[in-house]
Amino acid sequence: MTEIKLLPAGEQYIDQMMALEHECFGRDAWTEESMRFEMLADHTRYFVLLEEETVRGYAGLSKLPSTNQADVQTIAVAPNLRGRGFGRKLLEKLLTEANHLGATEIFLEVRADNPVAQNLYASLGFEHIDTRKRYYQPDDVDAWIMRARLSEGSLREPIVLGIESSCDETGIGIVRGNTLLANVISSSMDQHARFGGVVPEIAARAHLEALQPTLIQALHDAKLSMQDIDAIAVTNGPGLAGALMVGVGAAKALSVASGKPIYAVNHLVGHVGVDVLEGELELPTIALLVSGGHTSLLLVKDLLDDVTLLGETIDDAAGEAFDKVARLLGLSYPGGPAIDKAASGGDPKAIRFPRGLTLPKDMEKHRYDFSFSGLKTAVARWVEVAENNGDDFSVADVAASFREAVADVLTAKAVAACNEHGIKRLLLGGGVVANARLRELAAERCVANGIELRIPELNLCTDNGAMIAALGAQLVMAGRAPSSLDFGVDSTLSVETVHTK
Repeated sequence: MTEIKLLPAGEQYIDQMMALEHECFGRDAWTEESMRFEMLADHTRYFVLLEEETVRGYAGLSKLPSTNQADVQTIAVAPNLRGRGFGRKLLEKLLTEANHLGATEIFLEVRADNPVAQNLYASLGFEHIDTRKRYYQPDDVDAWIMRARLSEGSLREPIVLGIESSCDETGIGIVRGNTLLANVISSSMDQHARFGGVVPEIAARAHLEALQPTLIQALHDAKLSMQDIDAIAVTNGPGLAGALMVGVGAAKALSVASGKPIYAVNHLVGHVGVDVLEGELELPTIALLVSGGHTSLLLVKDLLDDVTLLGETIDDAAGEAFDKVARLLGLSYPGGPAIDKAASGGDPKAIRFPRGLTLPKDMEKHRYDFSFSGLKTAVARWVEVAENNGDDFSVADVAASFREAVADVLTAKAVAACNEHGIKRLLLGGGVVANARLRELAAERCVANGIELRIPELNLCTDNGAMIAALGAQLVMAGRAPSSLDFGVDSTLSVETVHTK
């Protein structure tokens, strides 16, 4: 069975939740109107169990601000998954959430003729405190009222707001510990399209315009206000200096206005840290980060204290090469998706383009480094010769052959790093991870070498605020001191500087 994820419920899941509601509760099922109202209310918290994008379970609680009591409103698990601990997982999430919201006790109702559910609740600290006679009609079955007391002094996971503005995407993310609450991204990609690449001045101005509405939307999605935030994390490098300044300036202003501590964190390490939002981040790991501005291979032994740069591009980043080759072939911007689409109908073996820094003479100095400038030039020359000769050629074949060369180099060096360092785990991150052939070839080579491959959801691979919030939360939970307000931006910040103090 594929991995089951536990995530905050959103309106996009309502149809599946209602189908499961009717399957589990029959004539006692809520109406869609009731489910939607309760799920979206400010005083409720709902979560779904997802298998890929299919809802397999859900649960919700209610907690009014004026009381210290919470109520379990509903809990349901698909019949074929019952008995496998998923009901317990959902209920534990509700207990944790009730604690976060300041509740000191939580109540629920259960049918008196359902000993399986009663035993589950009792195992989690619920006790039977009252009975409502003949509550469930027309079955004429009593309802047990059960209560669990919550520890007032228990450690609360920090709620951290993350701000990302290193390139052309304004990202605001909010996490509670290792749980994603909101991830809102505003991209200025369309404004750069006519230039065929990111224009720093345009990116900085777009961040200025997008920050406030993106922040408001993230707080709305998380059902929080700034008063609920415990700390603010922000990218201070590497990236475009002007773009970084906008995000850092906004983060400092929020910190001063709200009195919340601020953490300046490394953009690249954020791409690694985001994996905690999809489960436990297992270390050590090799991380391959591939984007429009960065192509880096990292050895991560400890997320906060031991990140080593094994290699990086010595010229063009992989994403930049995709953009330039796409423009050369008359394809749209951004180049990654355009080349991916064109390559789907081409032959990757049609043209043998060079693989940069893979010859024996390169291995001593550039074993884990990358170079895509020569590949880009080779494609340009091949097209130029074909056009000068009047030859018809297949854009699809050129795109597929170019894409294959990039994916081949990236995955070969990443797998080699895993094998040579004795680490059987590879994490991919960055926007270029959306490339279908890169993911496919990485999966093939990892299977062949007995390596576990980790690829976060694609909206967590591209630049986003959630990854910055996640890394900030790790720093808070580790007891690290916040940054002083005099930190600056560093467009070439070393990956080994995880947290600027």
